Amino acid sequence: MHDHGLGSWMSTRRQKTPDHVALRFGDGESMTYRELADAADRVSSVLRHRGIGVGDRVAYLGENSPEFLQTLFGAVQLGAVFVPVNTRLAPPEVAHVLRDCGARVLIHDPETAARVDAAGVAVPHRIATGEGTADHPGLSALVRTAGAGHPGARAGFDDPAAIVYTSGTTGRAKGAVLTHGNLTWVSLNCIVDYDVVSTDVALMISPLFHVASLGMGALPVLLKGGTLVLEKGFDPGRALGLIERHRVTMLSGVPTTYQLLADHPDWARTDVSRLRKLTCGGSAVPTRILNAYEERGLSFSQGYGMTETSPGATSLSPEMTRAKQGSVGLPHFFTDVRIADENGSVVPRGTIGEIEISGPNVFAGYHGLPEATTAAFTADGWFRSGDLGYLDADGYLFISDRLKDMIISGAENIYPAEVENLLADLPGVTGSAVIGVPDERWGEVPWAILTVSGDGPTPDTASVQAFLDGRIARYKIPKHVVVVDELPRTASGKVRKADLRDRFGG
Repeated sequence: MHDHGLGSWMSTRRQKTPDHVALRFGDGESMTYRELADAADRVSSVLRHRGIGVGDRVAYLGENSPEFLQTLFGAVQLGAVFVPVNTRLAPPEVAHVLRDCGARVLIHDPETAARVDAAGVAVPHRIATGEGTADHPGLSALVRTAGAGHPGARAGFDDPAAIVYTSGTTGRAKGAVLTHGNLTWVSLNCIVDYDVVSTDVALMISPLFHVASLGMGALPVLLKGGTLVLEKGFDPGRALGLIERHRVTMLSGVPTTYQLLADHPDWARTDVSRLRKLTCGGSAVPTRILNAYEERGLSFSQGYGMTETSPGATSLSPEMTRAKQGSVGLPHFFTDVRIADENGSVVPRGTIGEIEISGPNVFAGYHGLPEATTAAFTADGWFRSGDLGYLDADGYLFISDRLKDMIISGAENIYPAEVENLLADLPGVTGSAVIGVPDERWGEVPWAILTVSGDGPTPDTASVQAFLDGRIARYKIPKHVVVVDELPRTASGKVRKADLRDRFGG
């Protein structure tokens, strides 16, 4: 049987475009499709030598690099499941991911070694990227001596390819199982709706461990045979230099990314004439950013999605950015969107309800959580997003609110329940509510609204931040703390967060 999964991609690219540059990275280094495919084969040999096979979890904790993609493709070639780990997670969060997915291998950047040690999870095989030492050779050294062959597991579209963790409303990160079909179809959606071509050069300044960067950036470009420019972090001045030097045609980011680029002193003198595809997610692009880019002849595609949709659900074409400003666009080519009321009935255009999504890019379910998986889908198989919105007369989607109270700060999702659970352990705190408050740079940032017993010192912003530091990722830590006499609640005792957002500017 032919391999229909991601494991066949690199061998096919090696045959079709062996000498085309697949990756550019570092200070002038590059890798062709032949070299990337050969390296992926050797990583699969390294993994197979350690007993990794169909269904085994291979976790990766590291920044954008060739090793990230080599590990991804090397793992799926064996039928193993790739688990990218957010490098911003605190040790307890890393521990949860590794335990929950049952990782048999962890490949990580040397810079994360202390965090892995602090996580305290005994993964059977742990490999650092780079050369390593004589006693503990790194991935580069192992790959150099590994055999080139691999067994070539035959994956179908319904087989799991990756588990990507997304914070849950109950305060624990849930692993969304993305199949080979999910990641293939989201790539095809991008190729169709964003007109990805083989001559595209995409600058990857967003981390690949985010499903948006992986599923809607790297994978579509690699499937089409284009070139990725990999950056380990985002520095606006360096990014502008790379755009000019490599004649970048594609760029993805959040509004903050684009604002920092436009605010940099080099913006006006950077040659951006090759840029053709700018995609923005996380939140709507503010008018001031639209204006700054339109002055340079550039416009945006915007969209909406989530980890569970791999992640794209809708896209707004550049041609409609002004005409449909505030919209997140039309459903992707192979995806459908509908709006339903609290009883699950589809509502007419213009009526606000829950956004429901269907398509081959919608995930298979949450790893090890059958009840949560069942609750996430309607009886007829549509994914319940938990977000409120409406479709206008032309079928364009507008987001109204979030049922789940999720906060989007930059490109990061923050679920208040996760933070609130930790705040409950803070001495003297009797109640807490975490809300998103608008922020010019990040779109919104978390604030903590607390009630206290009055025994002992009153918590303030500094003490709360110090308490949470090391327990959760820093982007989740509230930027401001307010102590109130009481939290507004419904008759059933639930906090009325809409009242708090109105009061504190959210």
